[in-house]
Amino acid sequence: MSVIQQGTASLRKAKKTTVKNCLDNPFDIQWKTIDGDNMHFILQTLEESIKQIGLKKVEAPRKKKRSSTKKQMERKCDASNNELPTAEETEGNRQAPGWTDISIRRQLAIGVNEVTKGLEKNELLLLLVCKSAKPAMITSHLIQLSASRDTPAGQVPRLSETIAPLLGLTSVLALGFKRQSDKFTDVIEAIIPKIPALEVPWFQYRAEGSAANADSSEIHEPEQLEEAVEDEHTSQKRKRTDSNQRDLSDVILLPLKIKKVVPNPNKIKKPPRKKKKAFSA
Repeated sequence: MSVIQQGTASLRKAKKTTVKNCLDNPFDIQWKTIDGDNMHFILQTLEESIKQIGLKKVEAPRKKKRSSTKKQMERKCDASNNELPTAEETEGNRQAPGWTDISIRRQLAIGVNEVTKGLEKNELLLLLVCKSAKPAMITSHLIQLSASRDTPAGQVPRLSETIAPLLGLTSVLALGFKRQSDKFTDVIEAIIPKIPALEVPWFQYRAEGSAANADSSEIHEPEQLEEAVEDEHTSQKRKRTDSNQRDLSDVILLPLKIKKVVPNPNKIKKPPRKKKKAFSA
């Protein structure tokens, strides 16, 4: 039997358990499925409009390092190289790197980051998301954002495969059309009816309230409507606050039960400060 000498054994310290607090969503919010005919129509209209406009990103060619053997071979070929066009002439014929038309590019929001910023500022009229985005969490937050801004949004399969090569990009997971997009007005008007409405539970009461207001406005006479318009200008702020308030008469609040309180092990307690003694003269 092997005997462990005294003082040689070492005790391993137990790892500190990290506590992470997360808030789970009780609702399972998903994108609405688009029919096959509508999907082909959306992809076809986008493809035709982008080809017609000619918007594309041109990347600068990468310079490759030449080996010493290639340099020696180029020095030997004199007569043949003089007849061929120079590198400066070929670079002059190529397009400058970047987008072909910056003004048209500013009318679009390409990518998840640009689309998220556009929705937060309420700048988008239409949003299309690719179904091939993995994980789905990358585009799932756009459902609530688009529903809060009343922006039509839908998940289109094979969006990135169809549009990315036309724009000169590797992938397009999200594509948004801004409000000042003059070149894409016909495309937006044609695609919006093909996209199903999103269902977000905590935004349904807004739609019901707007429908009730629309039904009541049809009953009023034209003279009463003119008076109502004048009243809206005077008390516009007050109506906004009243419309946002929800009827909470049927809501029942349940008591909050705390099962276990876990202290934060990573919290470092600072030692108490020592009071400095006053020196006597």
